[in-house]
Amino acid sequence: MTLLAAGLSVSVAPALAAPGLARVDVFKSPTCGCCGAWVDHLRAAGFDVHVTEVNDTATARQRLGMPEAYASCHTATVGGYVIEGHVPAAEVKRLLAARPAMRGLAVPGMPPSSPGMDVPGRRDPYAVLLIDRLGRSSVYAHYPKS
Repeated sequence: MTLLAAGLSVSVAPALAAPGLARVDVFKSPTCGCCGAWVDHLRAAGFDVHVTEVNDTATARQRLGMPEAYASCHTATVGGYVIEGHVPAAEVKRLLAARPAMRGLAVPGMPPSSPGMDVPGRRDPYAVLLIDRLGRSSVYAHYPKS
């Protein structure tokens, strides 16, 4: 019995130790429920998410170089990029795979239907913006996807 248990622990250990997706550091208000729902969305997609509760997300956003024009209720970093707002995990994965020389991604405001802002029965359109190092944006993805 002991040998069998030891054998199982050896065969299972490599699977448990397999590296996940990049670490995401999130700066959010301690009272924001939708930010927590976005964190859950990222974790469900396989990201290792660490949360730092702050009273003023604007300070984190400014320190990380994300222009206030793209502000939302939380700011995150992953793989050298800044992620502002309710960006879908699929777009974060795509950004990390492509590795463009950009500041990061943003979903300004808090659009209904974005991850963490889900409203049953609604599929409101919104855009994920790619932000360059000078603070200019271009559309990276449109939601809902066709």
